[in-house]
Amino acid sequence: DPRYNVLFFAVGGGPTIGVSLLEMRSILSSQVIAIPEGVTVEVKAREVRVKGPRGVLKRSFKHANLDIQLFHHGRKLKVEMWFGSRKELACIRTICSHVQNMIAGVTKGFQYKMRFVYAHFPVNVTVASDKKHVEIRNFLGEKMLRKVEMLEGVTVERSAKVKDELVLEGNDVQAVSLSASLVWQSTRVKNKDIRKFLDGIYVSEKGKLGEES
Repeated sequence: DPRYNVLFFAVGGGPTIGVSLLEMRSILSSQVIAIPEGVTVEVKAREVRVKGPRGVLKRSFKHANLDIQLFHHGRKLKVEMWFGSRKELACIRTICSHVQNMIAGVTKGFQYKMRFVYAHFPVNVTVASDKKHVEIRNFLGEKMLRKVEMLEGVTVERSAKVKDELVLEGNDVQAVSLSASLVWQSTRVKNKDIRKFLDGIYVSEKGKLGEES
């Protein structure tokens, strides 16, 4: 099999046995990202900094054993890996996707919409004046106050057009999505049949700002 280097040897005059010594590794694999106008990308020691009209995002990829470099006068970014196995090569596409999301964040931004679901007790949600946290009351008729802080760079507000809807916005897609998950987790139903008690706050739409889902 050309995918393996195999050593064959005989044991006690019996049948020949083949042992795999080395799994096939690609000599060089790479992927290139085009950087749009109005966006500046800086790379230093696998730390990527993306600057655009909406702000600046930074992310470290030091955990991945690969090379990240700019070329073509800083208008293209290349991610490459030498002698990577099949699983290791998957990091190339993953890191390129992260950088593309950073570019989209500093140019367009991300938006998540969440709807309130309740059968009997109306969920009462209050958004702080600074749009940095929400307070949830009367969930399943409980008296407990649930307070959820948004992550850094994320704002939340009530929808002006749709009843019982929250809109979360920000540049970092991971911060926006994680803030939405914190809101969802705060209203999880405990000690009841979740097939019957469907109350909660759920993500209904997600995407880039200005784009219809």
